[in-house]
Amino acid sequence: MIYPFWDVPVGYGVLMAVIAVVHVFISHFAIGGGLYLVITEQQAHRHNDAPTLAFLQQLSKFFVLATLVAGVLTGVGIWFIIGLINPLATEVLIHNYVWGWATEWTFFVGEIAAALIYYYGWDKLSARAHLIVGWIYFIFAWLSLVVINGIITFMLTPGQWLATGNFWDGFFNPTYWPSLVMRTGVCVMLAGLYALVVAARQPAGDFKALIVRYSATWGLFGLVVTTVAQGWYLRAILATLATKILPGPLLALRSAAWLAIVIGGLLLLAWVLARRLPVVVAVGLLAVGLTWFGAFESFRESVRKPYVITSYIYGNGVEVAKTAKYKKEGYLAQITYRTGDDGADLFRHACRSCHTLAGYRPLKPAFDGTDEKFIAGIVRGAHLLNANMPPFLGTPAEADQIANYIYKRIDQRPLDQIYPAADLGRQAFTIRCAKCHQPGTPHDKAKAFAGQSVDDLNTMLDNLPELAEGMPAYTGNATERAALVAYLRTLGKAVKP
Repeated sequence: MIYPFWDVPVGYGVLMAVIAVVHVFISHFAIGGGLYLVITEQQAHRHNDAPTLAFLQQLSKFFVLATLVAGVLTGVGIWFIIGLINPLATEVLIHNYVWGWATEWTFFVGEIAAALIYYYGWDKLSARAHLIVGWIYFIFAWLSLVVINGIITFMLTPGQWLATGNFWDGFFNPTYWPSLVMRTGVCVMLAGLYALVVAARQPAGDFKALIVRYSATWGLFGLVVTTVAQGWYLRAILATLATKILPGPLLALRSAAWLAIVIGGLLLLAWVLARRLPVVVAVGLLAVGLTWFGAFESFRESVRKPYVITSYIYGNGVEVAKTAKYKKEGYLAQITYRTGDDGADLFRHACRSCHTLAGYRPLKPAFDGTDEKFIAGIVRGAHLLNANMPPFLGTPAEADQIANYIYKRIDQRPLDQIYPAADLGRQAFTIRCAKCHQPGTPHDKAKAFAGQSVDDLNTMLDNLPELAEGMPAYTGNATERAALVAYLRTLGKAVKP
């Protein structure tokens, strides 16, 4: 909280998804595409295959435009974004990995130079010299991944670095090797997907069939390596974090798994349609690949919550080591740049890094129809919610100020005036209970409602704060309470004996 807060209407998660996922998608192709080009060119020279060499020259133009223009622009964009949305975490990465970044940038400069020479050297260099430049490009590009992978995985599983602060302990962390193998597999897979787009534009015939099937084989091989290594990577995450994957990350992981199956199916379809593969199928395959990458990166980002650097910095920029200081002095004392509106400042620094009021991960629909007391109770018990949120480390008065700030911006009508009677019970449960007790999650309490009478459930609602630490008191009106009790009884009846 020593930095000014960058407040934009778009959620931070959306900004990172738009810029970072696109950049990572392109950068992985930049590595795998380099390998595809040099291996295929080597084979083409060996067999004096002029059509393939012409195809590779065409592919290399697409390759240079994608990697050097789009890749560089989105890469610079990432630096701007991370420095604005989480400057403290960026500071930690720079201080600990400045020589790692410098090494990666050196590789990147060599990669860029080699890519340009490779593209413009088709008719100017000898075959041997051209291949050497291509191999230099691929090696430098892959070494960039070797370095960046150490920094990315450090944020998820810093390992012994937390105790030693040693560069190598953080770099070669518990998920480094499975992530490197998995991402190398992704590079090979994307090389095939990108090549299919160019291959699909070839005239129908034997050569198109040959190059489509060759590119699809790259895609399938990379997909197999990625899938196997992803299982290794997932086991390393679970063993290191010792946590159960919550519904959000689990949904992203399942989506990635289904999308991988779709990619495999489309690659097989491309194989079958090799002679006449439509461009639209190849582009669609590339789009599915981008969506798959988005789902996987969503899982990787969300499974790290509530931290931005696991066990070191929470997602809202609070250092874990300063927990006692925050609990004693509160948030406001730690905010260097204040606007004069304490409620707004507290909301921005404690909540806004992950939540907006009405946009990305909105809080307004989560609190419409409630009151300040209930909102303050949720703020104080944030770490208990079914969402892997950081603990609220401010004072009780600061929790009340955040609650007041949110309450002024929600629909203040009672829930029974917002929702129809037929749906009131479910909505009351969703807003007041499901934040912790969503059915199907570890804290599902449906079994506890089985056989309970109306009086039993009303007594429970009267004594919520005594039932569990951090549970807010029930503050709904009589109409809402009756609907909620009726809904809880339906949940109890739905439980199988």
